[in-house]
Amino acid sequence: MTTETVFVLSDAHLGGVPDAVASALHRFLDAVPRGGDHLVINGDLFEFWFEYDRVIPRRAFPTLARLAAARERGVRLTLTGGNHDRWGRGFWQRELGAGFHPGPVELTLAGWRSLVAHGDGLGEQHRGARVLHAVTRHPLTVAAFRWIHPDLGHRLVERFSGILGGRSRDPQVLDRAAAAQDAWARATLAARSDLDLVVLGHTHRPVLAAVGERRWYLNAGAWMDGFRYAVITERGPELRTYLPQ
Repeated sequence: MTTETVFVLSDAHLGGVPDAVASALHRFLDAVPRGGDHLVINGDLFEFWFEYDRVIPRRAFPTLARLAAARERGVRLTLTGGNHDRWGRGFWQRELGAGFHPGPVELTLAGWRSLVAHGDGLGEQHRGARVLHAVTRHPLTVAAFRWIHPDLGHRLVERFSGILGGRSRDPQVLDRAAAAQDAWARATLAARSDLDLVVLGHTHRPVLAAVGERRWYLNAGAWMDGFRYAVITERGPELRTYLPQ
């Protein structure tokens, strides 16, 4: 095993939540991950992120500065794309030295072989959601959006964010999505004896479920809902809540 400590968080939705959510995350980024640690941001860090060749979103700057500072003190950064922020290209690697994966990725986290994905589209039963995922991920859609002026593009997304993100506050919808993810994670672990851990986000529901001997399904929950995150060490994963000082 390894002495690496891995921090996992997702679903902060910065830019679409109260300023206190961003402030707490900035304090977390400044104080918690240390040199040699690994920070995994598992999708939907921002309410919307789209990478342009010459422009970065102004409101994202304070968070990007904190991530850059963490990287400079030796924190390894890995990001996966969520349904609100999967449209990245070379910025994360070139400017921040971070790994960016628009879809699922296999990583070794604190010695545990892990499949990490935001989770949208996994086990989806809603036909409309499947169509929306296909359209927003299509290269032609991405190329067309890139030609829209960034100010106009962001205003359009802000107006229709609930639709484009596929987000719902209906508890029944969230329950179904969480159940579908749980089933998908368990089926994946059953089919993949080489995996120790499946790490998902998206449903805003924290889950740590043992699936066999020293194998787990982990969902860190949503940072925006009470500053939830997870820690993975050589002993395994655990759920935590950040308490701002």
